Amino acid sequence: MRVDREKVHVKYGGYCAYCGKMITLKGMQVDHINPKWNGGTDAEDNLNPSCRSCNHYKREKNLEQYREYMKTLHERVSAIYISKVALDYGVIRIKPFDGLFHFEKLEA
Repeated sequence: MRVDREKVHVKYGGYCAYCGKMITLKGMQVDHINPKWNGGTDAEDNLNPSCRSCNHYKREKNLEQYREYMKTLHERVSAIYISKVALDYGVIRIKPFDGLFHFEKLEA
């Protein structure tokens, strides 16, 4: 089955379904919400537009596995030495993931 990249791209108005960053059609990656290894298909309802970062970070995870992984992202980032320095100087602020992806916020 051939994936219609343009249909996937406009699914959320040209934004990454996960982080909400604007993506071009050329820069978009097509993510399988339920990965093929886990029985996912190329059906339109199993495809999301994704930026390169989110698609790479999600990898082979299904949606709920990715959500749980993202809920601990702030802990992993906080453990990095340079992040600790940046926090001390007020350069960055780290907060936990609220558990909702961009497409879920749009649908709510």
